[in-house]
Amino acid sequence: MQVQAYGAHAADKPLESLEITRRAPGAHDVQIDIAFCGICHSDLHQVRAEWAGTQYPCVPGHEIVGRVSAVGAHVTSHRVGDLVGVGCIVDSCQHCAECDDGLENYCDGMIGTYNAPTPDAPGWTQGGYAEKIVVHERYVLKVRHPEEQLAAVAPLLCAGITTYSPLRHWNAGPGKKVGVVGIGGLGHMGIKLAHAMGAHVVAFTTSDSKREAAIQLGADEVVVSKNANEMAAHAKSFDFILNTVAAPHDLDALLVLLKRDGTMALVGAPATPHPSPNVFNLIMKRRSLAGSMIGGIPETQEMLDFCAEHGIVADIELIRADQINDSYERMLKGDVRYRFVIDNATLAG
Repeated sequence: MQVQAYGAHAADKPLESLEITRRAPGAHDVQIDIAFCGICHSDLHQVRAEWAGTQYPCVPGHEIVGRVSAVGAHVTSHRVGDLVGVGCIVDSCQHCAECDDGLENYCDGMIGTYNAPTPDAPGWTQGGYAEKIVVHERYVLKVRHPEEQLAAVAPLLCAGITTYSPLRHWNAGPGKKVGVVGIGGLGHMGIKLAHAMGAHVVAFTTSDSKREAAIQLGADEVVVSKNANEMAAHAKSFDFILNTVAAPHDLDALLVLLKRDGTMALVGAPATPHPSPNVFNLIMKRRSLAGSMIGGIPETQEMLDFCAEHGIVADIELIRADQINDSYERMLKGDVRYRFVIDNATLAG
């Protein structure tokens, strides 16, 4: 099946309209007519070969929402007409300890939604900047939000689960002081989720102009990280810090804000490494510096249900397909509040 898509033919080429091939649905497959697809910072890194191993043509997109248009003969979990989502995972080995635990995101055989090896033509997965996608039913999520919110649900499939998973894992909730570093595509979701979980939320930003926006998102306090006095006022007080920044920066300035046994989890993925932190800032208070990557399928479904129950969606700017290249440049400048989402109906022209 030929479908219209948007992708890049080389790292130094703009994304453009092209056709890709999708397989016919197998016995356990779900075919989805994609309504909207969010744009993630990792799309830009992969398309521009800032991360190794990009295959071309590269069709990005792993924040996918739409409606089921066909199902395989043995599919039991989804029906034609259902509103569904697909995140960063479209396959995994399905038999390792991670898959058995519902942590497919940590499976060594995890297949990403784009640029991962697959028997399908052209030999690697092609993502959600396309009219349709065919995915094994195990990796298709139910969307319970109202249909009118569907575009704003799309970023939950990456930005939402990337922030939800560590907040859940490190027990953000009532009585916990949680910091969220960066108020962007990931950070704005982290603030909303931590607030809904009942934590005392402190947002960190380098820009004083984002102070009011952070409060509106649900932050109880806002710290401008360039202000030494504001930072010092929170020394040794945080249970958990979620660091969403995708650029190299000084981790020590944040580690010293953790109380004894506090943890800072990194979810931003910079193109070059952070400066190495001072070991003494870790050992003197038994602090932990950790990482977290998206979430497994059960936890992603849990996140979507939590967001539907609490009325949480992303703050988005809806764009046409012919605005994707401009949106990449704006994303590099931080000129988005807070996530671009493609209206996939515009892919056909």
